[in-house]
Amino acid sequence: MTIEIKAPTFPESVQDGTVATWHKQPGEAVSRDELIVDIETDKVTLEVVAPADGALSEIIKGEGETILSNEVIAIFTAGAGAAATTASAAEDKPAAKTPAVDGEQLVNPAARKLADERNIDLSTLSGSGKGGRIIKEDVQKAQQAPAASTVAAPAEVGTITGERVEKRVPMTRMRKRIAERLLEASQSTAMLTTFNEVNMQPIMDLRKNYKELFEKTHNGTRLGFMGFFVKAAVEALKRYTSVNASIDGDDVVYHGYQDIGVAVSAPKGLVVPVLRNAENMGLAEIENTIRNLGLRARDGKLGIDEMTGGTFTITNGGVFGSLLSTPILNPPQTAILGMHKIQERPMAVNGKVEILPMMYLALSYDHRLIDGKEAVSCLVAIKEMIEDPARILLEV
Repeated sequence: MTIEIKAPTFPESVQDGTVATWHKQPGEAVSRDELIVDIETDKVTLEVVAPADGALSEIIKGEGETILSNEVIAIFTAGAGAAATTASAAEDKPAAKTPAVDGEQLVNPAARKLADERNIDLSTLSGSGKGGRIIKEDVQKAQQAPAASTVAAPAEVGTITGERVEKRVPMTRMRKRIAERLLEASQSTAMLTTFNEVNMQPIMDLRKNYKELFEKTHNGTRLGFMGFFVKAAVEALKRYTSVNASIDGDDVVYHGYQDIGVAVSAPKGLVVPVLRNAENMGLAEIENTIRNLGLRARDGKLGIDEMTGGTFTITNGGVFGSLLSTPILNPPQTAILGMHKIQERPMAVNGKVEILPMMYLALSYDHRLIDGKEAVSCLVAIKEMIEDPARILLEV
Protein backbone atom coordinates (compact mmCIF):
# COMPACT_ATOMS: atom_id res chain seq x y z
CA MET A 1 0.00 0.00 0.00
CA THR A 2 1.40 3.39 -1.00
CA ILE A 3 0.98 6.42 1.26
CA GLU A 4 1.62 10.06 0.44
CA ILE A 5 3.98 11.75 2.90
CA LYS A 6 2.81 15.34 3.30
CA ALA A 7 4.32 18.41 4.92
CA PRO A 8 2.81 19.28 8.30
CA THR A 9 -0.03 21.79 8.52
CA PHE A 10 1.55 25.20 9.01
CA PRO A 11 -0.25 27.85 11.10
CA GLU A 12 -1.39 31.08 9.46
CA SER A 13 1.75 32.91 10.61
CA VAL A 14 3.98 30.51 8.62
CA GLN A 15 3.67 30.73 4.84
CA ASP A 16 5.97 27.90 3.79
CA GLY A 17 8.87 25.71 4.86
CA THR A 18 12.07 24.15 3.56
CA VAL A 19 13.11 20.50 3.43
CA ALA A 20 16.11 20.51 5.75
CA THR A 21 17.33 16.90 5.97
CA TRP A 22 16.13 13.56 4.64
CA HIS A 23 17.11 11.00 7.26
CA LYS A 24 16.00 8.11 5.03
CA GLN A 25 16.56 7.49 1.31
CA PRO A 26 14.37 5.50 -1.10
CA GLY A 27 14.64 1.80 -0.40
CA GLU A 28 15.80 2.08 3.21
CA ALA A 29 13.73 0.21 5.77
CA VAL A 30 11.76 2.46 8.13
CA SER A 31 9.93 1.60 11.32
CA ARG A 32 6.64 3.16 12.33
CA ASP A 33 7.10 6.61 13.98
CA GLU A 34 10.78 6.70 12.95
CA LEU A 35 12.03 10.12 11.87
CA ILE A 36 12.33 10.40 8.09
CA VAL A 37 12.63 14.14 7.34
CA ASP A 38 13.08 17.52 9.04
CA ILE A 39 11.05 20.49 7.79
CA GLU A 40 12.53 23.87 8.68
CA THR A 41 10.22 26.89 9.03
CA ASP A 42 10.84 30.48 10.04
CA LYS A 43 10.31 29.60 13.70
CA VAL A 44 10.85 25.89 14.38
CA THR A 45 12.06 22.67 12.82
CA LEU A 46 9.22 20.18 12.38
CA GLU A 47 9.78 16.43 12.30
CA VAL A 48 7.88 14.09 9.98
CA VAL A 49 7.79 10.43 11.01
CA ALA A 50 6.93 7.23 9.17
CA PRO A 51 3.19 6.38 9.20
CA ALA A 52 3.91 2.62 9.31
CA ASP A 53 6.63 0.01 8.85
CA GLY A 54 7.89 0.11 5.30
CA ALA A 55 10.17 2.17 3.07
CA LEU A 56 10.28 5.36 1.05
CA SER A 57 9.70 4.63 -2.62
CA GLU A 58 10.19 8.17 -3.95
CA ILE A 59 11.37 11.55 -2.68
CA ILE A 60 9.43 14.31 -4.45
CA LYS A 61 10.91 17.32 -2.65
CA GLY A 62 14.67 17.26 -2.14
CA GLU A 63 16.73 18.98 0.52
CA GLY A 64 16.68 22.75 0.22
CA GLU A 65 13.41 22.89 -1.72
CA THR A 66 10.55 25.13 -0.54
CA ILE A 67 7.27 23.44 0.33
CA LEU A 68 3.77 24.55 1.27
CA SER A 69 1.47 23.35 4.03
CA ASN A 70 0.23 19.79 3.43
CA GLU A 71 2.17 19.49 0.15
CA VAL A 72 3.17 15.97 -0.88
CA ILE A 73 6.92 15.55 -0.37
CA ALA A 74 7.41 11.79 -0.75
CA ILE A 75 5.75 8.47 -1.52
CA PHE A 76 5.87 5.77 1.15
CA THR A 77 5.24 2.05 0.68
CA ALA A 78 3.90 0.35 3.79
CA GLY A 79 5.22 -3.13 4.55
CA ALA A 80 7.89 -2.93 1.86
CA GLY A 81 10.88 -2.33 4.09
CA ALA A 82 12.68 -5.65 3.86
CA ALA A 83 12.05 -6.16 0.13
CA ALA A 84 12.94 -2.59 -0.70
CA THR A 85 16.13 -2.79 1.32
CA THR A 86 17.21 -5.96 -0.46
CA ALA A 87 16.46 -4.48 -3.87
CA SER A 88 18.23 -1.27 -2.97
CA ALA A 89 21.31 -3.14 -1.80
CA ALA A 90 21.40 -5.13 -5.04
CA GLU A 91 21.22 -1.94 -7.08
CA ASP A 92 23.79 -0.11 -4.97
CA LYS A 93 26.55 -2.75 -5.28
CA PRO A 94 27.30 -2.30 -9.01
CA ALA A 95 26.65 1.42 -8.77
CA ALA A 96 29.53 1.79 -6.32
CA LYS A 97 31.96 0.65 -9.04
CA THR A 98 30.89 3.38 -11.46
CA PRO A 99 31.19 7.15 -11.09
CA ALA A 100 28.57 8.40 -8.64
CA VAL A 101 27.16 10.85 -11.16
CA ASP A 102 26.35 8.27 -13.86
CA GLY A 103 22.91 7.76 -12.40
CA GLU A 104 20.63 10.69 -11.59
CA GLN A 105 19.46 8.95 -8.43
CA LEU A 106 22.97 8.84 -6.98
CA VAL A 107 23.16 12.58 -6.41
CA ASN A 108 21.15 14.08 -3.59
CA PRO A 109 19.02 17.05 -4.75
CA ALA A 110 20.67 19.33 -2.16
CA ALA A 111 24.13 18.32 -3.43
CA ARG A 112 23.18 18.96 -7.07
CA LYS A 113 21.72 22.37 -6.19
CA LEU A 114 24.84 23.39 -4.25
CA ALA A 115 27.11 22.19 -7.05
CA ASP A 116 25.16 24.25 -9.61
CA GLU A 117 25.39 27.35 -7.42
CA ARG A 118 29.16 27.00 -7.00
CA ASN A 119 30.01 25.73 -10.51
CA ILE A 120 31.41 22.41 -9.31
CA ASP A 121 31.64 19.52 -11.78
CA LEU A 122 29.93 16.54 -10.15
CA SER A 123 31.83 14.12 -12.40
CA THR A 124 35.03 14.96 -10.50
CA LEU A 125 33.57 13.92 -7.14
CA SER A 126 33.30 10.56 -5.45
CA GLY A 127 30.27 10.09 -3.23
CA SER A 128 30.51 9.19 0.44
CA GLY A 129 26.81 8.42 0.83
CA LYS A 130 25.11 5.07 0.64
CA GLY A 131 25.90 3.22 -2.58
CA GLY A 132 28.36 5.94 -3.64
CA ARG A 133 25.70 8.64 -3.60
CA ILE A 134 27.04 12.20 -3.68
CA ILE A 135 25.78 14.16 -0.70
CA LYS A 136 25.92 17.83 0.24
CA GLU A 137 29.04 17.39 2.38
CA ASP A 138 30.98 16.01 -0.62
CA VAL A 139 30.30 19.21 -2.56
CA GLN A 140 31.31 21.39 0.39
CA LYS A 141 34.59 19.50 0.79
CA ALA A 142 35.30 19.82 -2.92
CA GLN A 143 34.96 23.59 -2.73
CA GLN A 144 37.40 23.81 0.17
CA ALA A 145 40.07 21.73 -1.62
CA PRO A 146 41.14 24.40 -4.18
CA ALA A 147 41.53 26.94 -1.37
CA ALA A 148 43.91 24.60 0.45
CA SER A 149 46.03 24.03 -2.67
CA THR A 150 46.25 27.77 -3.28
CA VAL A 151 47.56 28.32 0.22
CA ALA A 152 50.14 25.58 -0.23
CA ALA A 153 51.69 27.36 -3.23
CA PRO A 154 55.07 29.07 -2.69
CA ALA A 155 54.60 32.47 -1.12
CA GLU A 156 55.69 35.53 -3.04
CA VAL A 157 57.20 38.63 -1.51
CA GLY A 158 54.52 40.67 0.24
CA THR A 159 51.92 37.86 0.32
CA ILE A 160 50.38 36.41 3.47
CA THR A 161 51.62 32.94 4.39
CA GLY A 162 49.93 30.28 6.48
CA GLU A 163 46.49 28.72 6.35
CA ARG A 164 43.55 31.06 5.77
CA VAL A 165 40.63 28.64 6.01
CA GLU A 166 37.14 29.82 5.17
CA LYS A 167 33.90 27.92 5.53
CA ARG A 168 30.74 28.96 3.72
CA VAL A 169 27.42 27.48 4.79
CA PRO A 170 23.89 28.51 3.81
CA MET A 171 22.03 30.62 6.36
CA THR A 172 19.27 28.59 7.99
CA ARG A 173 15.69 29.58 7.42
CA MET A 174 15.29 30.46 11.11
CA ARG A 175 18.39 32.66 11.09
CA LYS A 176 17.09 34.44 7.98
CA ARG A 177 13.79 35.13 9.72
CA ILE A 178 15.54 36.39 12.85
CA ALA A 179 17.59 38.77 10.71
CA GLU A 180 14.46 39.99 8.91
CA ARG A 181 12.60 40.66 12.16
CA LEU A 182 15.51 42.49 13.75
CA LEU A 183 15.87 44.67 10.68
CA GLU A 184 12.12 45.24 10.57
CA ALA A 185 12.11 46.30 14.23
CA SER A 186 14.92 48.80 13.73
CA GLN A 187 13.37 50.30 10.58
CA SER A 188 9.66 50.34 11.39
CA THR A 189 9.65 51.41 15.06
CA ALA A 190 10.73 54.55 16.91
CA MET A 191 12.79 52.53 19.39
CA LEU A 192 14.37 54.10 22.45
CA THR A 193 15.96 52.49 25.51
CA THR A 194 15.86 53.63 29.12
CA PHE A 195 18.21 52.23 31.76
CA ASN A 196 18.22 51.75 35.51
CA GLU A 197 20.02 49.59 38.05
CA VAL A 198 18.65 47.29 40.69
CA ASN A 199 20.09 46.04 43.96
CA MET A 200 19.80 42.24 43.83
CA GLN A 201 20.73 41.69 47.50
CA PRO A 202 17.11 41.38 48.78
CA ILE A 203 16.24 38.73 46.17
CA MET A 204 19.50 36.88 46.80
CA ASP A 205 18.84 36.86 50.57
CA LEU A 206 15.29 35.63 49.97
CA ARG A 207 16.55 32.80 47.78
CA LYS A 208 19.20 31.85 50.32
CA ASN A 209 16.66 31.64 53.16
CA TYR A 210 13.97 29.71 51.29
CA LYS A 211 15.82 27.83 48.56
CA GLU A 212 15.72 24.37 50.18
CA LEU A 213 12.16 24.75 51.49
CA PHE A 214 10.98 25.96 48.08
CA GLU A 215 12.50 22.98 46.26
CA LYS A 216 11.09 20.56 48.83
CA THR A 217 7.61 22.09 48.69
CA HIS A 218 7.45 22.29 44.90
CA ASN A 219 8.86 18.87 43.95
CA GLY A 220 12.41 19.93 43.13
CA THR A 221 11.60 23.16 41.27
CA ARG A 222 14.52 25.55 41.77
CA LEU A 223 13.97 29.13 42.85
CA GLY A 224 15.67 31.38 40.29
CA PHE A 225 15.72 35.07 39.46
CA MET A 226 13.53 34.91 36.35
CA GLY A 227 10.40 34.08 38.33
CA PHE A 228 10.72 37.30 40.35
CA PHE A 229 11.28 39.39 37.23
CA VAL A 230 8.26 37.86 35.48
CA LYS A 231 6.07 38.56 38.53
CA ALA A 232 7.43 42.11 38.82
CA ALA A 233 6.88 42.72 35.10
CA VAL A 234 3.29 41.46 35.31
CA GLU A 235 2.47 43.88 38.13
CA ALA A 236 4.16 46.77 36.32
CA LEU A 237 2.31 46.02 33.06
CA LYS A 238 -1.02 46.11 34.89
CA ARG A 239 -0.26 49.70 35.90
CA TYR A 240 1.22 50.86 32.60
CA THR A 241 -1.05 49.29 30.02
CA SER A 242 0.55 50.86 26.93
CA VAL A 243 3.79 48.99 27.70
CA ASN A 244 1.73 45.79 27.39
CA ALA A 245 -0.02 46.94 24.21
CA SER A 246 0.71 46.41 20.50
CA ILE A 247 0.22 48.45 17.33
CA ASP A 248 -1.91 46.98 14.54
CA GLY A 249 -1.92 49.36 11.55
CA ASP A 250 -3.55 52.56 12.79
CA ASP A 251 -5.02 50.86 15.87
CA VAL A 252 -3.62 50.31 19.35
CA VAL A 253 -4.50 46.95 20.90
CA TYR A 254 -4.56 47.00 24.70
CA HIS A 255 -4.27 43.49 26.13
CA GLY A 256 -6.17 42.63 29.29
CA TYR A 257 -3.75 39.81 30.04
CA GLN A 258 0.01 39.39 30.34
CA ASP A 259 1.56 36.81 28.01
CA ILE A 260 5.25 37.08 28.79
CA GLY A 261 7.80 35.90 26.22
CA VAL A 262 11.11 34.68 27.64
CA ALA A 263 14.02 34.73 25.18
CA VAL A 264 15.90 31.42 25.11
CA SER A 265 19.12 30.66 23.25
CA ALA A 266 18.75 27.50 21.13
CA PRO A 267 21.34 25.80 18.88
CA LYS A 268 19.67 27.16 15.73
CA GLY A 269 19.04 30.67 17.04
CA LEU A 270 17.18 32.76 19.58
CA VAL A 271 13.59 31.70 20.22
CA VAL A 272 10.95 33.32 22.44
CA PRO A 273 8.50 30.83 23.99
CA VAL A 274 5.53 32.47 25.71
CA LEU A 275 4.17 32.08 29.24
CA ARG A 276 0.42 32.30 28.66
CA ASN A 277 -1.56 34.24 31.28
CA ALA A 278 1.51 34.80 33.42
CA GLU A 279 -0.62 36.92 35.75
CA ASN A 280 -2.26 33.71 36.99
CA MET A 281 0.99 31.81 37.56
CA GLY A 282 2.88 31.40 40.83
CA LEU A 283 6.66 31.50 41.18
CA ALA A 284 7.01 27.71 41.12
CA GLU A 285 4.86 27.37 37.99
CA ILE A 286 6.80 30.14 36.24
CA GLU A 287 10.18 28.61 37.09
CA ASN A 288 9.10 25.10 36.12
CA THR A 289 7.53 26.26 32.84
CA ILE A 290 10.60 28.29 31.85
CA ARG A 291 12.88 25.34 32.59
CA ASN A 292 10.77 22.96 30.49
CA LEU A 293 10.55 25.43 27.61
CA GLY A 294 14.33 25.94 27.74
CA LEU A 295 14.99 22.20 27.56
CA ARG A 296 12.57 21.77 24.66
CA ALA A 297 14.11 24.72 22.84
CA ARG A 298 17.56 23.14 23.21
CA ASP A 299 16.26 19.87 21.75
CA GLY A 300 14.31 21.62 18.96
CA LYS A 301 10.97 20.34 20.27
CA LEU A 302 9.10 23.63 20.68
CA GLY A 303 5.85 23.96 18.75
CA ILE A 304 4.99 27.03 16.68
CA ASP A 305 1.97 27.77 18.88
CA GLU A 306 4.29 28.03 21.90
CA MET A 307 6.25 30.87 20.27
CA THR A 308 3.46 32.93 18.75
CA GLY A 309 1.75 35.84 20.43
CA GLY A 310 3.14 37.39 23.57
CA THR A 311 2.48 40.92 24.84
CA PHE A 312 5.87 41.63 26.45
CA THR A 313 9.31 40.01 26.32
CA ILE A 314 12.11 39.51 28.85
CA THR A 315 15.64 38.67 27.70
CA ASN A 316 18.58 37.86 29.96
CA GLY A 317 21.97 38.55 28.40
CA GLY A 318 23.53 38.28 31.83
CA VAL A 319 23.74 34.50 31.57
CA PHE A 320 26.40 35.04 28.89
CA GLY A 321 28.20 37.78 30.83
CA SER A 322 26.65 40.88 29.24
CA LEU A 323 26.91 43.88 31.57
CA LEU A 324 24.78 46.28 29.52
CA SER A 325 22.90 46.15 26.21
CA THR A 326 19.98 47.65 24.30
CA PRO A 327 17.51 44.84 23.53
CA ILE A 328 15.63 45.07 20.22
CA LEU A 329 11.83 45.03 20.16
CA ASN A 330 9.92 41.90 19.20
CA PRO A 331 7.16 43.32 16.91
CA PRO A 332 4.24 43.84 17.22
CA GLN A 333 5.09 44.19 20.92
CA THR A 334 5.96 47.70 22.03
CA ALA A 335 8.46 46.97 24.82
CA ILE A 336 11.12 44.49 25.95
CA LEU A 337 13.00 44.19 29.25
CA GLY A 338 16.70 43.33 29.25
CA MET A 339 18.36 41.73 32.29
CA HIS A 340 22.14 41.64 32.64
CA LYS A 341 25.04 40.29 34.67
CA ILE A 342 25.02 40.73 38.44
CA GLN A 343 28.14 42.72 39.26
CA GLU A 344 29.39 43.66 42.72
CA ARG A 345 30.01 47.42 42.89
CA PRO A 346 30.60 50.03 45.60
CA MET A 347 27.32 51.91 46.20
CA ALA A 348 26.41 54.83 48.47
CA VAL A 349 23.85 53.65 51.05
CA ASN A 350 22.72 56.11 53.75
CA GLY A 351 25.91 58.09 53.40
CA LYS A 352 28.15 55.02 53.55
CA VAL A 353 29.89 52.98 50.84
CA GLU A 354 28.75 49.36 50.60
CA ILE A 355 29.61 46.59 48.17
CA LEU A 356 26.34 45.40 46.64
CA PRO A 357 25.36 42.96 43.85
CA MET A 358 23.97 45.30 41.20
CA MET A 359 22.29 44.58 37.86
CA TYR A 360 21.64 47.00 35.01
CA LEU A 361 18.13 46.85 33.58
CA ALA A 362 17.21 48.10 30.11
CA LEU A 363 13.71 48.75 28.79
CA SER A 364 13.49 49.29 25.04
CA TYR A 365 10.15 50.73 23.91
CA ASP A 366 8.34 52.03 20.83
CA HIS A 367 8.10 55.80 21.22
CA ARG A 368 5.21 55.90 18.73
CA LEU A 369 2.96 54.56 21.50
CA ILE A 370 4.86 54.85 24.77
CA ASP A 371 6.01 58.18 26.17
CA GLY A 372 9.29 58.43 28.05
CA LYS A 373 7.52 59.12 31.35
CA GLU A 374 5.49 55.92 31.13
CA ALA A 375 8.47 53.80 30.05
CA VAL A 376 10.70 55.12 32.85
CA SER A 377 7.91 54.73 35.43
CA CYS A 378 7.34 51.12 34.36
CA LEU A 379 11.04 50.29 34.69
CA VAL A 380 11.23 52.00 38.09
CA ALA A 381 8.22 49.96 39.25
CA ILE A 382 10.03 46.74 38.27
CA LYS A 383 13.17 47.93 40.05
CA GLU A 384 11.28 48.76 43.25
CA MET A 385 9.53 45.37 43.33
CA ILE A 386 12.80 43.49 42.88
CA GLU A 387 14.48 45.54 45.63
CA ASP A 388 11.47 45.01 47.92
CA PRO A 389 9.83 41.67 46.96
CA ALA A 390 7.01 42.21 49.44
CA ARG A 391 5.60 44.74 46.96
CA ILE A 392 4.94 41.90 44.50
CA LEU A 393 2.84 40.05 47.09
CA LEU A 394 1.04 43.18 48.27
CA GLU A 395 0.64 44.54 44.71
CA VAL A 396 1.83 48.03 45.77
